[in-house]
Amino acid sequence: MSAQPGEELGSEERWFGDDYERNGLFGNTSTRFDELRHDLKPRGGDAVGDLDQQFHPFQDDGKRPPVAMETASTAIDLLYWRNVKQSGAVFSSVLLLLFSLTQFSVVSVGAYLALAALSATISFRIYKSVLQAVQKTDEGHPFKAYLEMEIALSQDQISKYADKILLYTNTCMKELRRLFLVQDLIDSLKFAVLMWLLTYVGALFNGLTLLILVVVSMFTMPVVYEKHQAQIDQYVGLIRTQVNSVVGKIQAKIPGTKRKEE
Repeated sequence: MSAQPGEELGSEERWFGDDYERNGLFGNTSTRFDELRHDLKPRGGDAVGDLDQQFHPFQDDGKRPPVAMETASTAIDLLYWRNVKQSGAVFSSVLLLLFSLTQFSVVSVGAYLALAALSATISFRIYKSVLQAVQKTDEGHPFKAYLEMEIALSQDQISKYADKILLYTNTCMKELRRLFLVQDLIDSLKFAVLMWLLTYVGALFNGLTLLILVVVSMFTMPVVYEKHQAQIDQYVGLIRTQVNSVVGKIQAKIPGTKRKEE
């Protein structure tokens, strides 16, 4: 069976594609998000009119905190290797930490990291003090700029992050309830297949190994996709079309599994 990436099978016979983007991985979630719109309200008491404000509370109106924009920009630059030296340093440091955790306990790794950091800062502090004494200068504390830097989170930031965490928690709980109580048979079967596949993944890898693979993928897949986007999109489209066709045939043969048209 051959198909082109752009072919569509109709809303009732699609698993991926438009239905996938609208319904999510395990079915229609728009109604559940609508229910959650009224669960969270800003501190001022006004209801949130758009769900996007829950997930993106910082709008591009000039009021978005610089820290949030800088953090997002830095993360993207790291994953796409805009600065090779910086990305390489972060990537190697994270991998070294994860590999250390595979050999030593979390307590030991944390203690050794703290000792290494303290050794570096104390040595630098003593070096600068001796240098100032010899040169008879008064430059002050070498870490003065960092000591005076504001690192506390504001009440508004804490409130926004807490609201987002609450929204994600409520959404996850409602989705799990829907899957385990078989509100939609096809979605519950998909979830069961996913859990069955994870049993094999868990038998082959432990948590730290999976975490290492995730980190490696985060630092490699964006670059690969950026360079070969057209080819990857073509093959993904073909796979989606084939999967949509198979799932559509299964839904047509199992009574009560075909979704109603919206």
